Amino acid sequence: MNRYNLFSVRSMFLWVTSLVLLFSTAISVYAAPQSEEPVPPSNHAQAAALIDVTSGRILYSKKGDERLRIASLTKIMTAIVAIERGNLKDPVKVTKNSFAKEGSSLFLKLGEEMSLENLLYGLMLRSGNDAASAIAEHVGGSEEGFVLMMNEKATALGLSNSHFMNPHGLDHDEHYSSANDLAKLTAYALKNPKFREIVKTPVKRAPNPNEKWDYKWDNKNKMLRFYEGADGVKTGYTKKAFRCLVSSATRNGQQIAAVTLNDGNDWNDHSKMLDYGFAQYPITQLTVKGQKLQGYSLVTGTGFSYALAKGEEERIIKKLVLDKRSNPDLSFGLRGFVEFTLDGNMIGRVPVFVEGSRLPEEYITNQREKTALARDNSKGSLWQTAGQILRLMFRGAN
Repeated sequence: MNRYNLFSVRSMFLWVTSLVLLFSTAISVYAAPQSEEPVPPSNHAQAAALIDVTSGRILYSKKGDERLRIASLTKIMTAIVAIERGNLKDPVKVTKNSFAKEGSSLFLKLGEEMSLENLLYGLMLRSGNDAASAIAEHVGGSEEGFVLMMNEKATALGLSNSHFMNPHGLDHDEHYSSANDLAKLTAYALKNPKFREIVKTPVKRAPNPNEKWDYKWDNKNKMLRFYEGADGVKTGYTKKAFRCLVSSATRNGQQIAAVTLNDGNDWNDHSKMLDYGFAQYPITQLTVKGQKLQGYSLVTGTGFSYALAKGEEERIIKKLVLDKRSNPDLSFGLRGFVEFTLDGNMIGRVPVFVEGSRLPEEYITNQREKTALARDNSKGSLWQTAGQILRLMFRGAN
């Protein structure tokens, strides 16, 4: 074969190969169309995040993992740790360390006593730094002891870009969090009824042992007055952190929380972010409790809902994972799980039971805990955690 023919053959081969690859790519793209993601509104924040509280899905993130100063947004962690670890009826004494704390204050008197519950209202509505220190000393034994609890909680929740040095949020180089972490923390905290009640309160009165008049605390969070459905959560400001805000709102049974760090136009930005979340990512029920699985004598033990954009529900894959052992040692009729994945990523799972079994009154209430548990299971046997799940589901059962 002469050089010209060899060149022609090689050229033809390359041309045909290129054509095949081109059409293969085109077919692949056509066979698996992806809907365009919703375009979020612009904002003025250095970092921001938006989260669906029920499912724990981050709906929007802007520099979400950047470690930044967070000012009094710190008090979200202070409040939830105190609620979970303290006794709300306990009297708390104002010590020399907590008295006359710099920054925002409830102006508590030295030696004054107030219930932990009322101090938490003062903490979250008026951002009292004196209240933060008094709470920390009472619940943690000392501020340092309480800060240890805060960091332990951050680790337990998987907040990998958070570290706390105090309970109030005054500037410290080693005190920081991120927009995504604060969104996850807020979604977790809003599952707690007492926390939820406190942060949505517009005005609180508390007994004043030193005067004839009661304390009256107006909530600094203007979103409660200006945004339809607003129900939380916390404002923040220092000279180095600048304006920080976490807000939440509930509409049509869906609760969404927004976070901005260093945002000079935060009230307007939060309104736009929340509007975007409700409009573009409505909560969607993917299964209901007691739903029968086609072809099996099994039913789901709980419902499962997730915030989904238009076109995403069609891309969700449901997979039944059953125990394959010949003699499964499983109580309560638990036989496996239905796993939900979106574009290859697991978004949650629900337990399945033998039809006719007693179904749990409550499952793991935090959907993010479900997903975290699912990730843990990927590192070991599914059935190693079955007992743990059952204890969570049937806690308190006789």
